[in-house]
Amino acid sequence: MKKVWPILVVDDEEVMCESMAAWLREDGYRVDTASSGMKAVELAKTTDYAICFVDLKMPGMDGIETMMEIHRVRAEASIIIITAYATVDTAIQAMKEGAQEYIVKPCHPQEISMLVSRILKLKKLQSENVILRKKISRKYHYRDVITKNPKMEEILALTKEIASHRSTVLIRGESGTGKELIARAIHYSGERAEKTFVTVSCAALTETLLESELFGHEKGSFTGAAGQTKGKFELADGGTIFLDEIGDISPKLQADLLRVLQERRFYRVGGTEEVSVDVRVIAATNKNLPEEVQQGRFRDDLYYRLNVIEIHLPALRERREDIPLLAEHFVEKIASELGKDISGISADALKVLIGYDWPGNVRELENVIERAMVTSHSDTLEAEDFTWLNQRGIPQQQNWDVPDVSLGELERRAIIAVLERKKGNVKEAAASLGIDRSTLYDKLKRYEIVH
Repeated sequence: MKKVWPILVVDDEEVMCESMAAWLREDGYRVDTASSGMKAVELAKTTDYAICFVDLKMPGMDGIETMMEIHRVRAEASIIIITAYATVDTAIQAMKEGAQEYIVKPCHPQEISMLVSRILKLKKLQSENVILRKKISRKYHYRDVITKNPKMEEILALTKEIASHRSTVLIRGESGTGKELIARAIHYSGERAEKTFVTVSCAALTETLLESELFGHEKGSFTGAAGQTKGKFELADGGTIFLDEIGDISPKLQADLLRVLQERRFYRVGGTEEVSVDVRVIAATNKNLPEEVQQGRFRDDLYYRLNVIEIHLPALRERREDIPLLAEHFVEKIASELGKDISGISADALKVLIGYDWPGNVRELENVIERAMVTSHSDTLEAEDFTWLNQRGIPQQQNWDVPDVSLGELERRAIIAVLERKKGNVKEAAASLGIDRSTLYDKLKRYEIVH
């Protein structure tokens, strides 16, 4: 249960207001109070309240008006109307105008506790369902690219313009900048949105395996080829194929890919029948392809075929104004995934993150937030949760930009890094990690770390 979600109590009777707030605080919730509807609306403008208890009868702005004004600024807030004058008409009016619940004074602490617990459980499920739906669909739209950076906004405007065209796109940028995210935004915002989006990591496979992966193979074309298999180009027919790390493919595959881009046709490995496809190609690389062309490592004709529309993503250090937005997003996302009662990140912690250069970019930021949340014992991430991440950055040997690293391995590396920095002092390392010494000793034993 996320007891860190804030609650607002609004009542012009001070005793009633403070009593209810005290009950909720005893349950571990953060609670603010307001003695008038006007004050409540002002508080709601600056704080995203999960639940608002609002007295129906108040001088000036009454409970119904207050509820409606709060909903204008916080549409997701759950409003509970409280009154000492319960009638069917007032209940109907409250529910009609958007109240989630209607309770009658005198209120009982147990009733309030059960009501809040039920509402927050529902909110947690709703939040988890939103994240789960995104995971299942993997459909990224412009609103999912979190930014207020002018350069990124220009890129998003460009991707919107080109979304429905078939022109090949080359996305350049450092590792972890979100090249696949932009590729998905292009695909799912255009006319091919209902068709398949296929991703291929060109650096992950040998030349032979990558050739089969891209173009498929016929039965008996090599040892173990028990039947005909379609390649990723065929699977993406009508849709989009995203060729990640295109700068790492071999000269032979560069020639094969050039033919596909020119003619939209190819042969499966070991095949004699030509296969035609209608596929949009989006390629990505963290290499300087013009330099690779000059050095003779990449075909110039293929480069020009790929580079019909070029998008260059800025590094995270070049868009520092996005770090707070991304950090808050990752806190919400990871808290749901891990079941952690962490709802935000402090201003001091954000200063630490903004001051770091992020060689691994957005992917590294997500890993760092997750590592901090695993070891944090507070309901908010503080600067102390990032003491191992100084403003000059993580030592290079601690490669936080490792793809597919398990959470356990991430934690093991973090512990090793802190122990090295503290010269093996377990007490200081535990303090830096935000855990007690006994917990750290348990982790040293579990991960078989010798110190």
